[in-house]
Amino acid sequence: MLSRVANSIYWMSRYLERAENVARFIEVNLHLMLDTAAPEGNQWEPLVNTTGDHALFTKLCGVPTKQNVLQFLTFDRDNPNSILSCVWKARENARSMREIISSEMWEQANEFYRLVKNAVGTDALDNPHDFYTQVKMASHLFDGIADATMSHGQAWHFLRLGEMLERAEKTSRILDVKYFILLPGVQQVGSTIDSIQWAALLRSASAFEMYRKHYRRITPGKVADFLILNNQFPRAVRYCLDQAQESLRAISGSPPGFPGNEAERRLGRLSAELNYAQIDEIITHGLHEFLDNLQTKLNRIDDAIFDTFFALPASVSEPSYSQAQ
Repeated sequence: MLSRVANSIYWMSRYLERAENVARFIEVNLHLMLDTAAPEGNQWEPLVNTTGDHALFTKLCGVPTKQNVLQFLTFDRDNPNSILSCVWKARENARSMREIISSEMWEQANEFYRLVKNAVGTDALDNPHDFYTQVKMASHLFDGIADATMSHGQAWHFLRLGEMLERAEKTSRILDVKYFILLPGVQQVGSTIDSIQWAALLRSASAFEMYRKHYRRITPGKVADFLILNNQFPRAVRYCLDQAQESLRAISGSPPGFPGNEAERRLGRLSAELNYAQIDEIITHGLHEFLDNLQTKLNRIDDAIFDTFFALPASVSEPSYSQAQ
């Protein structure tokens, strides 16, 4: 497979997964504001910090009000990680390799972009829950179509590799959302408000029902354990890395335990760390520090994948919306 095509497939899936997860980040805050009546200023600035776009947000928008943050993360054409930017770049990657993906995948990528683009300038953010639910469902539909209509060969494994790495990284950031949204005081840790926040976080990851099948009570340690170390839940970090490792081996043709390149070595090392990790040890040493280190390692895996398989400039540049239709 041409490196250009592999790169396009990999980033198409990452951008679509990223768009979905931005919607999930926002829903964490929307649920928390409804359930806890927290002051607006305390809720939205940490969200921008967690997504890593604080400097750009400050330059473009200034004060982190609800409306400013929603607009920046959803529709801002100057934010490369907004939902609109991600879906546009995913569609352009899909356009560049239409002979590789199925026609149904291309149609859904196009419909996804139209859904978001047509919402710009409307009252979509006046009823944000409905809109972000549509974003998530459009992403789920693309995943289902890809799984059902694309041969599960090398191209499909690049698709899954990108999706799983992006999902693992964003699940860790969803946990960081809770870490950065401070309670009014430490005396409220373990209180009803604290429990409501963790429940909202589980719902934002579509994990609430599956979590309750494993545990009776919602506690920070058990939530972190479920979202980081569970090997069966599809949005848990460990599960995502196991799936990514499987696809990476399928692409490289390497047998288990015999990594053939630096990307496999880095991913295998991180996956092994999670297989033997204990949530009590993670919390003792600091949940935020662990998540921050995890995100750094995921970025290094992505760098190794680029060096191993692509080693070319990205096939799609940052979006120029003056030319987009």
